[in-house]
Order: sequence, then structure tokens, then C-alpha cells
Amino acid sequence: MVRAARQLLSAITKVLILADRVVIKQLLTAKEKVLGSLSYIDSCTSFAEFVKAFSQFGNEMVELAHLSGDRQNDLKSEKSRTQMGSARAVLEKSTMMLLTTAKTLLRHPECITARQNRDCVFTQMRKALDIIHYVATNGGHVSGDVSPSTTINGDSGISLSQHQPTAFKAIKDFEDQVEMTRVTLVGPHTEAKLLGALETLIETMQDFTDSAYTSHEHRERILMLCEKLRHELALLLRIGTNLDQKVSSVMSQDLEMAILKTREASRTLKKQVIDTAMDQASDVFKLNEDHELLAALKSAGLSGLKERVDELSVKFEEHADQLMEVCKLLKHISGTESLVIWSEHIESIFKCQTAEVIQASKTLASYPVSKIANENFEVFANAWVTHINDLSVLVKDVNDVCQGKTDRQVYLSLPRPGKHGATTRGMKPVHLSTEEQAKIAKLGLEMKLLTSEMDAEAEKWEEPENEVVQRAKNMSSMAFSIYLFTRGEGPLKTTQDLFTQAEYFVEEGAKLFKTVKEFASQVPSGVHKTELTTFLDRLPVYCQQLNFTIKLQTVGKAATFNKVDKVIQETKCLMNAVSKVVNACFICETKYNINYRGHVVSKWCPAVPSSTSSALVEAGALVVDAGERESVRSSNGGRPEPFRRSSSLTNKPTSHSSSHDQL
Repeated sequence: MVRAARQLLSAITKVLILADRVVIKQLLTAKEKVLGSLSYIDSCTSFAEFVKAFSQFGNEMVELAHLSGDRQNDLKSEKSRTQMGSARAVLEKSTMMLLTTAKTLLRHPECITARQNRDCVFTQMRKALDIIHYVATNGGHVSGDVSPSTTINGDSGISLSQHQPTAFKAIKDFEDQVEMTRVTLVGPHTEAKLLGALETLIETMQDFTDSAYTSHEHRERILMLCEKLRHELALLLRIGTNLDQKVSSVMSQDLEMAILKTREASRTLKKQVIDTAMDQASDVFKLNEDHELLAALKSAGLSGLKERVDELSVKFEEHADQLMEVCKLLKHISGTESLVIWSEHIESIFKCQTAEVIQASKTLASYPVSKIANENFEVFANAWVTHINDLSVLVKDVNDVCQGKTDRQVYLSLPRPGKHGATTRGMKPVHLSTEEQAKIAKLGLEMKLLTSEMDAEAEKWEEPENEVVQRAKNMSSMAFSIYLFTRGEGPLKTTQDLFTQAEYFVEEGAKLFKTVKEFASQVPSGVHKTELTTFLDRLPVYCQQLNFTIKLQTVGKAATFNKVDKVIQETKCLMNAVSKVVNACFICETKYNINYRGHVVSKWCPAVPSSTSSALVEAGALVVDAGERESVRSSNGGRPEPFRRSSSLTNKPTSHSSSHDQL
């Protein structure tokens, strides 16, 4: 019996390993197809040929996105998942850049900067594909596969190597060694380890003290705390050495006190480096130079002022250098491995895109009347702003981890599920086509980017509790819950939950319009007020469009899917308009020193919708309760029947009475 069980287990293990190799083979085959398409695009010499090549490339990218996403979810290592996620993000954001840079080069084949611009995007995408290959094969190779095109280290070029510890890791290792002295006392071996850990810790402090953007006060305090830590450790070693030679109760108390003082000095230094990094990040966002520099580069390019573009390029490089310094310091204080990887990822993105933005502006300056050159610059400028928003989200996440906060709050105001026709019968899955899956996934990612942008705009305000910011944050949280819905996560379980959330989103948009209208009345007449009013006048239009779509009656899977698609599209448009309104308000508030608070807005209370869950796009299935269509429509006053996201228990009856009782 035991032998048979072992043989069965061995056979199952072999099958699982074989299945895993098949999945890896599929992923790497898709990756090779994308590489081939990139090479084909590189060789295109006409627009007709390029359009055909790019269409094929798009289809292959969709396939790679699905396979790499599935693989990312299957990975057990947090580090590997983050590396795969960062590589997929690069590919996603580089696709539009590849389109415009290739079109620009085809239109202006003699332009050197246009070719450099396109080649930079190619290089960036190929490196991302190499990372996917590396992570998928755990740093190895699969028989019959083409090896990565470039040599990459054990961290795939995205995270720190073992020879470059972060400040947090060095401090933790040092504190662990100090704690061990309670057990091992201080012998020659322990003393060597403690001194080595201290030197490593102090070496990591050099990135803080050597940074040109660290204030004199912070630099002096870090150096002073390092010396204090060195002094406390010397005292600990002296007491520990004496105690090792002669044991006494008094000496034991002295050793305990020395350990506590050394730990306290270490904690004080840790707090100081956090303050230093966060102050640098705060300085970057307070200056808010990105919009001004990008606008100036575009203006100079459209005017054909090449010398002016060169001057602005130097300033842009200096600003980018400051952003990369912030990323480097954030990497040192990141409390998790995934944040370390994302910090270095964003730093590398800034390094690549600095050159790309400058190349795009120089191309525009060479061809100021070229529409495609102008479009190309706009794409890179928008991408830069997106990365600034990613940095602001990273700052917030790192700060939250440092303060012990790890969960993002999602605000909702959903009524009881029973009130909106939740059904209790079994559900059958209806599979989405690949095109529908890709469409919903793309909308979800765009929604997430907008919420990140909105959060970044809200973080700029010195008075974060005023009414404008609070209402904007509420809308951002609602939009984020819709993004989670497209991933099969979060509290929105059915399409009816989605539509109800969209209704509250419209209501909050109307309240924001009224609030900003009052704020605008305090803004003096001029360009900034005109810009604010222009953005503000778009809100009622988007709110009305979304409200109309929500009230549309639909029957059947296809019609309801189209309604879901349209609701998310129009929510995204409204969210984009809100982000621009909040940014315009911030500019007016800063320029004219307007002290507007309004009344404090209460946050949306989280509610628990229906208990069934899983994914809208996960496994490519929507679930329709066909048997309850008419009853749901009548109970909802003509509302569309809900789609439910599929789960492993799809075919079993579900009951929502428990969630009703809880609410």
C-alpha cells in the first residue's frame, strides 16, 4: 500500500512537472513570436508594410499578456511575481511609444534623433522580454528555446543584487547580530561579525549623505547618528569582552543596557533615513516642475527653436536625476522585497525615458510642422506624467509600510444586495472571447492608471482634508473598486454591483462640480481660471452620459457585456476629467494662495455586496443567471440582469441571506 502510494505520488509529480514545462514552453513561444514581430517592424520601409506588421504584433502581444499574466499568478516567489509584473508593465506602456516612434521614423527617415528614439523603445521592450524569459525559467533555459538576447544578472536587472544591500536590510542584519550577543556573548568571532555589519550599515548611508539633494541638516544628523551608533557598539563590545572573561550579575545588567542603547541608536538612525528620503520625495512633488518643463519643451519644439530645446534638455536631465535619486533612497527604505524591485524598476524607467523625451523634443524641433512628430512627443510626455504618478504611489506605499499600514482602503456606498434583485439559483458560465477579455483587461488597467494619477494629484495638497480633495479621493476609491472588478477582485461581485457603484460615482461627481464651482468663484480672472472653468464644464456632460448609460435596459449576455464596457469607458472619461479639474484647482490654490476648505466630507462607508465572487475576466468567463432574467428585471424596475463572475462553485446554488443579515 505504501509503495503504491509512493508510486502514485511520483507519477503525479512527474505529470505536474511536465504540465509546468508545457506552460513555460507556450509562454516562451509567445515571447519569441513578439521578438520576431519586433524584428519585422524594425525592417519595415513603408507605411503599408508597417501597418500589417504592427497589427500582427498587437495580436501576439495580447497572447503574451494573457500567458505571462497567468504565469505571474502561478509564481510562488514574491520577488519573481514583482519582476514579471514590472516587465509586463514595460511592454504595455511601450506599445504606444513603439507605434509613434516607428511612424515618425517612416515619415522622417533621415532624422537621427527619430531613429535613436525608436531604437531606445526597441531596446526597452527586448529587455522586458528577456526578464519574462528569465523569470519563467527561474534563471535557466528550456530545451529548444532561444536564450535571452542579453546577459542579465540573477536579479534580472530589476532588483538589488546581494552585494548591494538596502539600508533597511543592513540595519536589520546589524540589529540581529546585536540581539545574538545575549546568547553568544562577545567572543572574537561575534565581534568580527558585529564590526562587519556596522561597516556595511554605514556604507549604505553613503547614498543618503552623498546625494546632492540631501539637505545639510539631514546629512549632518545622519553622520552624527552613525558616530553615535559606532560609539554605542564600541561600549557594547568592551562590556561583552569583559563579561566573557568574568561572569557576574552586575556585568550582565551592563551588557543588557548596552544592547538596549545600541538598538535605540539603530532605530533613531533608521527613522532619520526615512525622514531624509521622504523629505526629498516631498521636495520633488512640491516643485512640480514636470508639467512646466514638458510644456516648455513642446513649445520650443513647435517653434523650431533647437538651441532652446538643448537648454531645456539640460534642465530636464537635472530634474530626472533628482527623481532617480528619490527612487534610489526609496529603495533603501522599502520594507518589502516587492517595493525594492518596484523602486529600482521606476528608477530604470526614468533613466530610459529621460533620453526618449529629449529625443522626441529634438525631433519635433527639427520638424515643427509635422503632426506625427508632435503626436510622438505627446505620447512620451503623457508617459512621463504617468511615471511621475507611479512614483507618487510608490512613495505612499513605502511610507505606509514604514508606518505599519499595508492595506489600501476602498470606499463604497452600496445598498443591500437583496434590494437589487440578487438571485439564489445556480449560475452557468458564459465564456468571453479573447477580444472581449483583452478589452476589459485594457479598460481595467487604464482605470487603475487614472486612480493613481488622481491619488498623486490629491497628495500634492497641503490641506488634504478640504472638500475638493476628499470628494476627489472618494471618486478615486470608487474607480479603484471598478478596476478590481475587472480583475475579479474586490467587493463588487456582479454587474449590478458595478452599475450601483457607478450611480454613486455620478452623484459624487455632481457634488464635486458644485464644490469646485464655489472654489472657482474665489479665483481671480485670468488664464488659470479660464482653464479651470473649461475643465469643470465637462463634468456635468460626462455625469449625464454615464447616468444615461446606467439606466439603459438590456437583455442577454452580449447586450449586458456591452453595457459593462460602456459604463467602464464613461467612468474612465469622467475620472480623467476629475483629475484635470483637481490639478487645475491645485494650480489656482498655489498661485493665488486661496485658503479654501469647505466642510469636511465624510468618507464612504464600506458595504458588503453579494457573497459570490471570483473573476470577470479570470478564466475568461462571465456568469449569467438565465433563469432569473425576467424576475430580476421586474424587481429592479427594468434594470439589466446581473452578470456574476465565475467561480469554482458556479454550478452550485448560492444564498445571499447571510450577507443580507450582516448588512
